[in-house]
Parts: sequence; C-alpha cells; structure tokens
Amino acid sequence: MPAKDVYHDVVVQALIADGWTITDDPLYLAYGGRNLYVDLGAERDTIAAEKDSQKIAVEIKSFLSLSPIRDLQEAVGQYDIYRTVLLELESERLLYLAIPQRVYESLFSERFGQLILNRIQICLIVFDEQQARIVRWIN
Repeated sequence: MPAKDVYHDVVVQALIADGWTITDDPLYLAYGGRNLYVDLGAERDTIAAEKDSQKIAVEIKSFLSLSPIRDLQEAVGQYDIYRTVLLELESERLLYLAIPQRVYESLFSERFGQLILNRIQICLIVFDEQQARIVRWIN
C-alpha cells in the first residue's frame, strides 16, 4: 500500500465537514492482476425524490516538489489510470483530484493549467490546507 499524502488527514477532515462519509481509506481497486489504491472513497446521501447516494473517489496531491509541472504530470497520469479502471469497476463513482488552494491559485488558474483541466476533463477538489475545508468543487 502506498504512503499517505502530506494532506491526507486534512482532506479527510474537509470531506467530513462537507457532509461526506469516508467509506474507503484507501479505495482498493483490482483489475487484470494489478492492484491500485486511490487515496479515498466517500459517499453522501442526496436529498431527492429517490433516496440515492453520490459516490466519489479522491486522489490527493500536495504539489510540494521543486517542479510543479512534474507534479502535474504524475498527478494526471495517476488520475487517468484510476479514472479508466473506475469506469470499468465502479462507473457510478466520480473521481476527483484534491489539490491545495495555493496550487489552484497558481498553476491551475494559469492559461496552461486551464488547458490541462479542460482537455483532460479533470474534476478537482480545492482545499484550504490551513482550515481543513473545501473551498471549491470543479467538475
């Protein structure tokens, strides 16, 4: 099992505060003889005519290295692999990439970052690492 990200506990707290129940820590996926571990699985009951629940998977990335582009390459690669496997195994579960607010405000608010988000269609959870709260959901 991989090591937990620096902000793992912060994201867990932020999701719980936002009304989510953590169901898997980590979310284990097995496909074609390979084992994968997405950082979190969570669900939340929705209020609707049909009693249904939303399910998400969350991959947390800290972007702490000297190269934010290298961090982005790694994050996008993992995101694409996890999304592909989730579509096969749990198509109702939506995958999110959780990133600190400082990363969104720098890398992802730039023209380059917006291009990557839009072309690859990455869903983001932007969190405040100091206050352990979610500040933005981007689908």
